Amino acid sequence: MRTQKIISSSVFQKYLMAASGLGLVGFVITHLLGNLLLYRSEGTAFNNYAHGLEGLGGLLYAAEFGLLGIAILHVIVALTLTLKKRRARSTGYSSVLRSKGGKSKSNLSSRYMAVSGSILLIFIVLHVIHFKYGPGIAEGYSVDIKGETARDLHRYVVEEFQKPLYVGLYAGVMVFLGFHLRHGFWSAFQSLGTNSPKYSKPIYALGVALALLLSTGFLCIPLWIYFGASR
Repeated sequence: MRTQKIISSSVFQKYLMAASGLGLVGFVITHLLGNLLLYRSEGTAFNNYAHGLEGLGGLLYAAEFGLLGIAILHVIVALTLTLKKRRARSTGYSSVLRSKGGKSKSNLSSRYMAVSGSILLIFIVLHVIHFKYGPGIAEGYSVDIKGETARDLHRYVVEEFQKPLYVGLYAGVMVFLGFHLRHGFWSAFQSLGTNSPKYSKPIYALGVALALLLSTGFLCIPLWIYFGASR
């Protein structure tokens, strides 16, 4: 009974949302680092990277399901806390933050976190399915890697990023990613107890910088491919 009470408490749920959110930020950073190999137009480096991941076998599937589970948990907890706030009809989140010191960080990003988060979750699922289960060796997307026939994922990614509709949708989602990270990164540390203005302002600035860096980093890749720099 006590365990159930702890799990259902807003404090525990805020910690859970913060931890899962920071975990997802770590994944986004790692994913971008891998995608930077797409700038090498010959495709060898990116295909080696993709083939190495495929070689993980069951570990890769476990990581993918784990990522999906964390993302779903993050969204569910976020929606639960949002409903709790609305039911409480108290001072509101922005007022609480203001009372702890510092200017309110209420903005477009913070007000639509549930919307941007839901869009990102849907995108992650569709994006993984799209590229993981797209055409492969049987459809002629093959490449030789150290004497072994492997999937030419680089070719498939380049072909997809030469489609204006897909590039437009991808770009739109990256804008949502930037907005979500802008507030989410700072909010996660607030939930973990860094409410002092001494830490709050630098963390907020870091969150804005990280949001710009990651969203722009992902956005530049399809644009670079689409406008022919990789050909």
